[in-house]
Amino acid sequence: MPDAREKLVDFVTRRAFDPVLKAQAEGRSEAEKRKLEHAQEATRTEIERYRGYGSAKEVVVNFKRDLDSEPARKVHAELKALGLPTVNDIRDEFESMAKELGVDASR
Repeated sequence: MPDAREKLVDFVTRRAFDPVLKAQAEGRSEAEKRKLEHAQEATRTEIERYRGYGSAKEVVVNFKRDLDSEPARKVHAELKALGLPTVNDIRDEFESMAKELGVDASR
């Protein structure tokens, strides 16, 4: 049975990251294709970073940082322009899940 860390990482991956990785370039302009490539590369990096966190609390703390960090804001803007989800879109659900799992969501 997955622990709280795994459940949180799986949730973020399934709800925010997988749709970005599965997005297709067909039918998009060249500029959109470049944005999508950049967003997909950043997303692959994020997945690896999330998988490397050692505890559920570490996942929650870094999720919260990712909501407002400068590098994340740039990627979020690209994702929004492409009609793709960001971690901001799943914030409430993520925080509810963390609370249900007994993970302190405060920084």
